[in-house]
Amino acid sequence: MTPTQLQNVAEAADTIGQLLSQNDLAGASAVLTPLTVPEVVELVDRLGIEDAAIVYRLLTKGRALEVFEALSPGTQGDLVQALRNAEVTTLFAEMDPDDRVWLLDELPASVAPRLLRGLTRQERDLTSGMLGYPQDSIGRRMSPEFVTTHPQLTVAETMARVRGALDSAETVYTLPVTDRGRRVVGVVSLRDLMGATDDALIGDLMNGDPHIAVVSEDAETAARRTTDYGLLALPVVDGEDRLVGILTIDDAARILKQEESEDAARQGGVEPLRRSYLSTPISRLVRSRVVWLLVLAVGATLTVQVLDTFEATLAQMTVLALFVPLLIGTGGNTGNQAATTVTRSLALGEVAPRDVLKVLSREVRTGFCLGLLLGLLGFAIAGLVYEWHVGLVIGLTLVAVCTVAASVGGMMPLAARAIRVDPAVFSNPFITTFVDATGLVIYFLIAKAVLGI
Repeated sequence: MTPTQLQNVAEAADTIGQLLSQNDLAGASAVLTPLTVPEVVELVDRLGIEDAAIVYRLLTKGRALEVFEALSPGTQGDLVQALRNAEVTTLFAEMDPDDRVWLLDELPASVAPRLLRGLTRQERDLTSGMLGYPQDSIGRRMSPEFVTTHPQLTVAETMARVRGALDSAETVYTLPVTDRGRRVVGVVSLRDLMGATDDALIGDLMNGDPHIAVVSEDAETAARRTTDYGLLALPVVDGEDRLVGILTIDDAARILKQEESEDAARQGGVEPLRRSYLSTPISRLVRSRVVWLLVLAVGATLTVQVLDTFEATLAQMTVLALFVPLLIGTGGNTGNQAATTVTRSLALGEVAPRDVLKVLSREVRTGFCLGLLLGLLGFAIAGLVYEWHVGLVIGLTLVAVCTVAASVGGMMPLAARAIRVDPAVFSNPFITTFVDATGLVIYFLIAKAVLGI
């Protein structure tokens, strides 16, 4: 949305909030009517959940479903709990199976059985089947509603299948081609079908070497592959290579958006909100931050312990204390830069845990070069302002700290991936805490060696 649209939505949210406080539903509906679906989504995200539920009830049935499907899963979950049972049951039944699973992942476990009971047997079986896959697998994010064709079918026969499934299929722009055992042998695009003669065989048009995902594969990995290769749809197969679903490009983008939001939050030392900031209650904001603050506070006691250990060293030469913020700050920033770079490379598939020695080698050299540049600068400035032997301590410490920080920052995301933990969890907050403590140890050991104290 453009800045102008965002400003209009912000003004509309303020106006609707005032009208709802006055129980003027007609006035609120009049403000709501001219807004587009994306603008209504932004409006709902800005309102408290009780007001958002009232606004949602003011929408027409068709528009309400469009808005609901465009909301984040977290906001959907809050809205479902604020609506009446009858409204929720109807809304849940009209959603696609993959969207239902997104929603159920955000709701209390006790709510799922009630919602599933309101579905037809076929829809319930489709949704329940997806819920059986691991939490972060692509099987939980794929769509089980798709159109297939066979190598022996003609274009005319395939187009008849497409026309018959326009209302139910997730996409018809890319069609999986399967054999009699439902194994994927290729894919064919709607563009190729429309450009061929009616009697042309699918086997002559299909791409016989398609990209596929296994149902147990990590959702982010499969989504990244879909976007990297520019695929409109990625076939998903089970352990016996039978087609069970497809991942569309829009669902892949949705997965990546959520994963990147989670990574960004955890790198900043908070838990992801999974909903709009403005609609998140203060209590939830506190919960998302307090645990990390407590963990980091405990970690910071290492720094206090190091300072206590070298208290005598500081007492003999108090000028050393002036450089503590500079050195630990530089070390933390160097480690965070390395961690961010390697975490992104992991997400893009450019490196893997098996590349640990290569990454370590590169980060050691990178950290040393950075430390050498900063160390020369620190040596010159500290030497001119204080004494040259103090400048030597600062220069050598910067070289050592930057080398260690870059190495640790590069290794932690790889270690996290190796033990199947989100690399973002091991990134910036923990690296900063670790480098603070080790950086001080390095600093005081170099000071004692150079200054003889």
